[in-house]
Formats: sequence, C-alpha cells, structure tokens
Amino acid sequence: MASKLSAEVRHNSGPLEGSKYIPVAEFYHGRSIFITGGTGFMGKVLIEKLLRSCPGIKNIFVLIRPKRGQDITTRLTQILGGPLFDRIRNDNADNLKKVVPINGDITLHELGISEMDQLTICQEVSIVFHSAATVKFDEKIKQSVTINMVGTKQLLDLCHRMLFLDALVHVSTAYCNCDRKDVCEIIYPPPYNPEEIIQLVKWFPEDMLEKLTPSLIGNRPNSYTFTKAMAEHMLLKEAKDLPVSIVRPSIVLSSFKEPVSGWVDNFNGPTGIVSAVSKGFFRTILCEQSCIADLIPVDLVINLMITAAWHTASRRNMRNITVYNCTSGIDNPITWGSFVRMCIDNMRKHPVEGVLWYPTGNLRVNKALNFVHGLFAHFIPALVLDACSLVVGRKPIMKIVQIKLSKAATCLQYFTNAQWHFRNDNVRNLLTHLSPQDRNTFQFDVSTIDWQEYIERYVLGFREYLFKQNPASLDKCRSNMYKMYLVHQFTKLIMIACMWRFLLKKSIRLRAAWKKVLNHIVQVMKVIAFL
Repeated sequence: MASKLSAEVRHNSGPLEGSKYIPVAEFYHGRSIFITGGTGFMGKVLIEKLLRSCPGIKNIFVLIRPKRGQDITTRLTQILGGPLFDRIRNDNADNLKKVVPINGDITLHELGISEMDQLTICQEVSIVFHSAATVKFDEKIKQSVTINMVGTKQLLDLCHRMLFLDALVHVSTAYCNCDRKDVCEIIYPPPYNPEEIIQLVKWFPEDMLEKLTPSLIGNRPNSYTFTKAMAEHMLLKEAKDLPVSIVRPSIVLSSFKEPVSGWVDNFNGPTGIVSAVSKGFFRTILCEQSCIADLIPVDLVINLMITAAWHTASRRNMRNITVYNCTSGIDNPITWGSFVRMCIDNMRKHPVEGVLWYPTGNLRVNKALNFVHGLFAHFIPALVLDACSLVVGRKPIMKIVQIKLSKAATCLQYFTNAQWHFRNDNVRNLLTHLSPQDRNTFQFDVSTIDWQEYIERYVLGFREYLFKQNPASLDKCRSNMYKMYLVHQFTKLIMIACMWRFLLKKSIRLRAAWKKVLNHIVQVMKVIAFL
C-alpha cells in the first residue's frame, strides 16, 4: 500500500509539469521525508518548517541515536517539546505525530538502521535531507572522515535502494573551498581521491593520522572544511543517476523571522564569543574589522533547502549536481567591525543577567598586542575570580572557561581575518522559479535582512534561549548595566591617574611641563575669579 502511494506521489507531484506550476507545499503533500542531523540546530528548524508550512506532508523520518542514557523516543519528545515548536503545538499539535524516530547512527555500518526500518525508508521516502556532520573545527581527522565522508557514503548506498527518490539535498559549507578566494557554485576537484582518504583513516593508527593531518588538509584550516570538500566530490562520483543538490551555507546564526526571531540553541561559531562578551569576561580577539562577515540566518538556509529539493525533483532526469552557495556577502554584506559594534550596542541595551563587567570588545590585527591584552583582560581576572571562588568554597571555573574561549577564538581567526567572494547565481536563479506566494513562505532572499534589526533579535535570542533568562528581568538588568558603566568609567580614570603618576615619577621633563601647566591653570582661575 505504501509502495503504491509513493508511486502515485512520484508520478503526480513534480514541481513543474509543462507549464503548470506546482506550489512547494503542494509538492510535499503526501510525501515522506528522511532527515539525518535532525537533532542538530539546522535539523530542528527544518523539521519545524516542514510541519508548519507543508501541513500535508505524510511522515518525517528522523535518524536519531540514543545518547547519555536517553532512548530515541525520549530525545525526540524533548526536541518537539522545546520553544521552537510552540506554534505547531498551539495550532496543530497532531502534526507533531508525523515525526517518526529511526534508531541509527551516522558512524555505524548501514547507518545502524534495522532491516525493517531500512525497508520502510526505501519504500516510502521520496525526499532526503542530509545535514548530519561534525561541525567541530578542531575535530580529529579520523572522526571527521568517519562522520562527514563515510556517513555520506553510507547514506548514498541507502538512497540508491530507495524506490521513489526524487531529491537528495546534501548540506555542505561555503568554506569547504576556503583555499580559494573566489568560490563558484561548482564542485572543485580535490587533492586526493575520497576513497583513498577513507582507507587511510581506516587502517592507519590515530596518532600517525594526527601527524599526517597538516599535510593532508593542505591550505585548509581544519579537518572540517577538508572532509566536507571530500564529501562533495564523493557525491559527484557515487551519486550516479540520483537527483542530488548541494546547499553550502556560510556562518549560520539565529533565525531571522521563523518560527520566532532570534532562536538559537548552541554556542557554536561567533555565538560563543559574542555571548561571552555580553557577560563581560571576553574583550579582545584577533580580527580584521574591514573583512566581510558572511553570516546567514538559519531559517533562510532551511527555506533554501526545502525549495532546492522541490526544484531538484523537477530536474531529476538531469544528472548534474546543482550547488547553492547560501551566503550574504555579495547581496547584503556586513563587516566584522559593524557586526561586533552592533552586538555590543545591543548587549548594553538588552543586558544579560550575571554580568561580570561592562561589555566592551576590541578587534585587533596585531597578534602580540592581542595576546598581551588577553593576558590582562582575560586570564589574570580569571585567576583572581577562581581564587575568590576557592576562598568561599565554590568550584573555580573561570580559568577553564577562558581556555575554552581562547581555543574557540583561535579556531575562528582564519575566518575573521580574510574574506571570500561566494558566487550565488544558482540561488538567485532559484528565486525566479518561485511564485510570489512561495517566495514569501519560503523566504531566502538575503537582501531583505536589516542587519541592525536582526542583530538586536540575535542578542535577545541568545539571552532567552541560551542563557534561559526571562525578558521580564530586562529592566533590572539595565539598571545594573548603568552601574557597571559608572564603575567601568571610574576604573578607567583610576588607571589613567595611576599611569600619569608613574610617568611623572620617571620623567623630570614631564614633571616640569606639568608644573607649568598647573601654574598656568591657577593664573587663569585667578583672573576669572577677579572678573
């Protein structure tokens, strides 16, 4: 029965049948979807958007592995119970029942999926979204290859067995070709055969692999960008006649508008650094402020993925893989300097609870100066605070926090001190294929982003969703922020006075000049008093 239904859906639901336009939501009607990475940041937004904007969807099968003692049903229940799904729970809670957990693991043979579940997927699924990946920049090469390459290969094997597959959307990264400054929407030839890398990782001991990693990744900064580039080429070689498209987002941040503005659930990328600045214990980073920060809201990426699958299905007889650079740098650029300034302005306007110091930030290009500033602004205060914690019987954590932040900042330095030109002709072309209604429902036009408004919602978002702080506490936090400001300014005056006193002690000429200035001021005051 399921097989017959899928056959009918495949036959009747192409997005473009001659001159007839099939709306995106109608295209997904009656279809079953398979998602890897559904428990991640982007995966959650994808599930929510499909349920809300494509209500006729049949099932969404989500690959989930047991984690920390929780089975897959418990994990899915927790995800669907989060604030991201509030609108669906309020409007149509029954739609949540369409999400079906599939026990599996991207690192296991055949994705760890049981034969029965594989049969169900192969008979019912017609659209696949593959977003499972390790996004750790400093991940060891063995784990990165296993997840990003071997996992993709095993998913391809499963897709080849699907009876009615109309589209496979693979999520890559715009930075997989960061060894080039001008990046087109094509799959570039890699330095190695992907299969050789898989075999190398399979047979070589881990300590030897770690020594080989720098020579393997070459001009790329980490194993993440290297293995994502390898995975793209593997798709090109092994997808064969499968209908495949690749979506390459740049730096993914909180939601722009959907389902709520500012939603974010992790400290990855710039968010970890920015949130630490909002707390007042991170103040300097190596960054070229004039470089473009290629940021992209998560909901725009998801809308592009959904419409890319719709468009791929209409072109399933064409064997070339379409690549979409989902970026903002060409159509709506913002520099790192502007991004940081806007963030700090909004941190002061909408402060978080538990601020240790008045939020400030310095973008430096001099490594030595950044190191010295970090030593005095980050690590020495951390040691002082840890000593105070020990005195009062609390666990010292600030040194550990600063080490983690320093590590995260180091991982970001490659991307904050250079810029790329990501061409996005395919993304622009896809927009022209959408009706005005679909363009509005599945919005991914980055030129519509007002960065000032977006960043304000971004700051409010990590305050509410990451720090779990109630918006009702804002007034109290603003009052506290004003006190912090006064303390910050008073401290600067004290430091200037101490420095001036030190210089006066060390320089006879400076003391003589200062004495003349004071005498002149006294004379002027006498004249004013006489008048």
